[in-house]
This record gives sequence, structure tokens and C-alpha cells, in this order.
Amino acid sequence: MSESEIDAVVFDVLGTLVDEPAGIRAGMRALAPSLDAPGIERLLSLWQQHIEDEQRRVLDGDRPYLASDALDREAARLVADAAGVDDPAAVAAMALAGRRLPPWPDTVAGLARLAERFPLIGLSNASRTALLGLNAHAGLRWHQALSAEDARTYKPDPAVYRLAVTVSGRPPERLLMVAAHAWDLRAAQGLGLRTAYVSRPVGDPPTSADRFDLYADDLADLADQLDKADGLSG
Repeated sequence: MSESEIDAVVFDVLGTLVDEPAGIRAGMRALAPSLDAPGIERLLSLWQQHIEDEQRRVLDGDRPYLASDALDREAARLVADAAGVDDPAAVAAMALAGRRLPPWPDTVAGLARLAERFPLIGLSNASRTALLGLNAHAGLRWHQALSAEDARTYKPDPAVYRLAVTVSGRPPERLLMVAAHAWDLRAAQGLGLRTAYVSRPVGDPPTSADRFDLYADDLADLADQLDKADGLSG
């Protein structure tokens, strides 16, 4: 696959470009400074499981759509209860932890490099408001940032990926979806997008049955591969 075959690059955000668990852990340390490391990991699992379960309920039609902000508030209350914290201000601050996520070391430079050659589209399950906050906090550079809130559902619903196709004005096969989550890429493939897996410590690794167009160690490696492929095709 060469650069000339791609008209725009679509990026998952949470986990792919920012270290979501690290940001949530930081919020938990602020919520309950006395928590030890195992305690934080237990609460992190509680948070992540709630978000995953409730997004799945929305996808399955068992719950009306709620933006990610509402699910984060629910998760924050669960975590605070489990930690024995009943300070409303502290719980409210915990609910906003998902907007203060650190970028991976290669993210900012990698996006800047790719942005010189492609339109970049962020595509996230985060709400519009949360996406604005986390993009600003992490210094993410976009030409367009799209929230699943615009489709009133969550990835991997095809309607979310169609947002990127519609905004780009290009056929799906002219878009490259980049993610650290194999489930995300499989869903994008189902709609006809090209796919690139980027390895992250918190991602969902591919299985032996997966066949993605590119596999990269980080964004610099992804850019290098696109450079090399374009050079060979030229």
C-alpha cells in the first residue's frame, strides 16, 4: 500500500494516541491519595469494566444513548464509593479525568509528520466536549476531530466510521484507519477502510486471523512505512 492510495488518515484516540489508563490512575490518586498501587489497579478495572459494559448496553439497544461524559460520571461515582470518598467536588473532578490523558511519547511528533502529507481525522468514542479537552491537554493536531456522539452510538457500530467517510468525501478504501485496538480495525475493515495497527501497551493486539494492511511499532514507524511504500510505488 502506497501513500498515493490514501487520501486521509483516521485515528482512534483513546489508547492509540493517549495513555488512557495513566490519566485515569492520576485522577484516582487525586481522588484518594491514600490508595496503594493494587488499590488503584482494582479501581481502574472497575472504571474500565463499567464503561465497557455500558457502551455495550447502548450498542445492544438495552440502554438509550448517553454521551461518554455521563458514563464517566457514573464510573466516577462507582470508584468513589469503592474508595470510601463522598466529597462531591472530588467525585466531579474524577469524572473529568478522561480529559487529562497524556500522549504517548511519539504521538505529537508523529501526528505533525503525518499531517504534512495527509488530512488527519480523529475518531473517538469520547464526547465532543471530552474530545476537545483531551485534544487540548495532549496537544493533538487534527484537521478534523469527530466524536461518536455525532452518530449517537459507540464504536464498533459502523455508523461511527461512516462519520469519517462522510467528512472526508472519499470512498472508504481511500481512508486509512489507525488504531491500537484490533476490534476497532476489524469494524473499520467491515466498512471497507484500509487499516493500520499500532502497538501500544494498553491496546487490543491482533489475533493470528487478523489481516491488516500495516503493522507499526509507533507513529514514526507508520510514517516510515508509508514513505517506503510510496517510494517503491514511485
